Amino acid sequence: MNVLAPTAGKSLATAEDPRWARIVARDRTADGQFWYAVATTGIYCRPSCPSRAANPKNVILYDTFAQAQASGFRACKRCNPDGASLDAENAVKVAQACRLIEQSETVPSLTELADAVDLSPGYFHRLFKAIIGLTPKAYAKARQAERVREQLARGQSVTAAIYDAGFNSSGRFYADANDMLGMTPSKYRSGGVGEDIRFAVGQSSLGAILVASSTKGVAAILIGEDPDALLRDLQDRFPRARLLGADAEYEQLVAQVVGMIEAPQIGLDLPLDVRGTAFQQRVWQALRDIPPGRTVSYADVAQAIGSPKAVRAVAGACAANNIAVAIPCHRVVRNDGSISGYAWGVDRKRELLEREAAA
Repeated sequence: MNVLAPTAGKSLATAEDPRWARIVARDRTADGQFWYAVATTGIYCRPSCPSRAANPKNVILYDTFAQAQASGFRACKRCNPDGASLDAENAVKVAQACRLIEQSETVPSLTELADAVDLSPGYFHRLFKAIIGLTPKAYAKARQAERVREQLARGQSVTAAIYDAGFNSSGRFYADANDMLGMTPSKYRSGGVGEDIRFAVGQSSLGAILVASSTKGVAAILIGEDPDALLRDLQDRFPRARLLGADAEYEQLVAQVVGMIEAPQIGLDLPLDVRGTAFQQRVWQALRDIPPGRTVSYADVAQAIGSPKAVRAVAGACAANNIAVAIPCHRVVRNDGSISGYAWGVDRKRELLEREAAA
């Protein structure tokens, strides 16, 4: 039997075949789309196999895993085509580390987390950041902040909330409290009563723009037709805060936002007061990593944060975003590339994308 003879679902590799280029590039996104075998070594691999590149004349391409498995070749021990891909295995390990962080009474150290998933601390740190979008420490702090918010919302005392969230001392908590809550713990417990939120309204070609800031940073960017409606929206989002019409100096911040909308290439680098659950913050960080001019799907974002099944939750986090443009939820579209809903209007979303693409 000639193993190099083409049959149904099987073909010989050529330098012109785009699949060969993906093998040479060790393209992990090609894993699961096809498999290949090397006649001279007698093994079959997944496209991302790190083994030394073979001569394409000796390579057979298979459309399905079953065909590769039935070929009579052995499974490669380096890329393990019979098992889960390296990306899938890494995602499982990172998910395991996330559960360990979430279930621990105190924040595990980097070494403890790496040991738990049988990886070196350095590699684990890089892997976690690449999949989740946050470092293990930042993820743990976000989880702690979420626990504190939950406990305070239930009426727990500040002291009880601190220790229930896993802080070893009140001093360490208070050092981070403003970053976590955007205000003092007692003020948060009372629903943000008395928190000062400065705001100003400007005009752009997309309509009115309202920008509002806490002492920590920009907490809301809202877009609409009616400035009064935007102010009512702001009151709904911060019902117990004290809203202060800002001065001329603050209005320069609004001008920066308007400038970025009119000319996306300018960019926008502002301190933000991002308030949300740990999951929402992971989604919003992933959105901030999408460069202007590019779009991704909700499924892509779910994959990027290590939660591939959480597509609907990702869509919910996009809808809950208070900070238009600076957290660019407008860059997320449906799987087919069509433009889906946008809190500030689908037409505005389309216009923002067209401007960024042109820029």
